[in-house]
This record gives sequence, C-alpha cells and structure tokens, in this order.
Amino acid sequence: MSGHGGHDDNSKNSKLFDPTEHVVPISTYIGVFVALMVGTALTTIVADIDLGKWNTVVALFIAVCKMLLVVLFFMHVKYNRSLSRIVIVAAFFWLAIMITLASSDELTRGWEINPAGWGAILPYLRSFF
Repeated sequence: MSGHGGHDDNSKNSKLFDPTEHVVPISTYIGVFVALMVGTALTTIVADIDLGKWNTVVALFIAVCKMLLVVLFFMHVKYNRSLSRIVIVAAFFWLAIMITLASSDELTRGWEINPAGWGAILPYLRSFF
C-alpha cells in the first residue's frame, strides 16, 4: 500500500517510532560494566599512589571516562539522534561555565601562606563582650 496514503513499513516516519531500533546487545552492557569496574579499581589504585599535583588530574580523567561510558551506553545517547544530545551538550557547557567561575574566584584570592588560625580573631571578639 505504499504510495496511496497507506503506511509503508520502510517509510521514514515508521522508523521514528520503531521500538526495536535501540536494542543493544547484552555483550555491550557487559563490556561497559567490566570497563567501569576496571575504572573503579584503577581509581582506587591511583588514590594510593602519590603523584603530587597530578592526583586530582588523573582521578578526574578516570571519572570523566567512566561518566562518558555511562552517558553513551546506559543513557543511550550514542544511539539517540534527538533532543537529548542537545541537552547533554548544554549541560556540559553549563558545567564548564560553573567550573570557570569557581576557578576564577579561587585563583584570584589573596591566600595567606601560613594562616593565623582562630586565635587571630580573639582580640576582635573581646571588644564585643
């Protein structure tokens, strides 16, 4: 019945609502699970190694890799071509804005090398009592 107003199974519109389009094999999920477990073990191992300033960088790199696996496979973003990709890109853009603002606040403060501690405010507190 294609061509006479009927619905053709091969038409473009029928593919939009095909429930079997995003069927992912179990082997993919098992592979992602194993990769996440390896990432978790790697995070634990790296936490015990002193890398100096690179500890945070390595931990964040591993966390981002694990996050990408979850987003791409468990949230089906890899297979989805719709609005969800735009929402996820917008969320990462917003996260980058927040990290930039927090970093600019943190990096522009005049931090003391050896802070005086709570004892430094005692003279000011005595004037109130």
